[in-house]
Amino acid sequence: MTDNNTIITVIPARMGSLRLPNKPMAEIAGKPMIVHVWKQAVAAGLGPVLVACDSISIVNAIQNEGGIALMTDSDLPSGTDRIYAALCEFDPDETYRRVVNLQGDLPDIPPNYLALLANMLTQQEFDLCTLVAPCEEHEINAPQVVKAVMSWNEDFLESDFPTGRAHYFSRAPIPFGSDIFWHHIGLYGWQRDALKQFVETAPSNLETTEKLEQLRALELGMIIGAGKVDAPAAGVDTEQDLIEVRKKLNSERNK
Repeated sequence: MTDNNTIITVIPARMGSLRLPNKPMAEIAGKPMIVHVWKQAVAAGLGPVLVACDSISIVNAIQNEGGIALMTDSDLPSGTDRIYAALCEFDPDETYRRVVNLQGDLPDIPPNYLALLANMLTQQEFDLCTLVAPCEEHEINAPQVVKAVMSWNEDFLESDFPTGRAHYFSRAPIPFGSDIFWHHIGLYGWQRDALKQFVETAPSNLETTEKLEQLRALELGMIIGAGKVDAPAAGVDTEQDLIEVRKKLNSERNK
């Protein structure tokens, strides 16, 4: 069982996306995208859900739904820095020792993905954890799809939710010669002490080379756990992504 009394979910959201400006407030099925993400997090039932943002329009959108949103410095270098800044303001006494970092551009994230992540974080000895899914053929050589190098626990074939350890992440198709490649889903669960150490450390060499911040955690010697799910959650990075998710969520609303 997951101890929800120690878990908080924080969703970073900023308006300055280069590829899709004002992305958090993009309308999908009658609501801003950030509201859809917040609702999925609430549905997971993992304690408080906090939106860490840089715009009063996001604050108002979340508060209008009865949620909690905090303004953070627009100059923070990453979403991870943003969630930690909001966490320190919201919970200075460090009541919440485990933090789920849900990206603000995943409006269709299955709530059970968050629950699986939180359970792994509380039940196993990981500094942080994440999720992976099998790559489709067209994703293997696509640099925008990050691949994880995995070793799995002994119950891989028998478990409904196999878990293991992530040893490296790359935009390249690794490990070489593998029969299956693992698509990394940009969703994290952090032990709070590990999150603090991470944001207080400068970006690492591997991180800047691959442009993948989770490599900083590996260079710090942190243990990253990963759980297998059947399919990745659809993120919204481009106008075409937005069109596709609008079609899907509008269709579901009209059923």
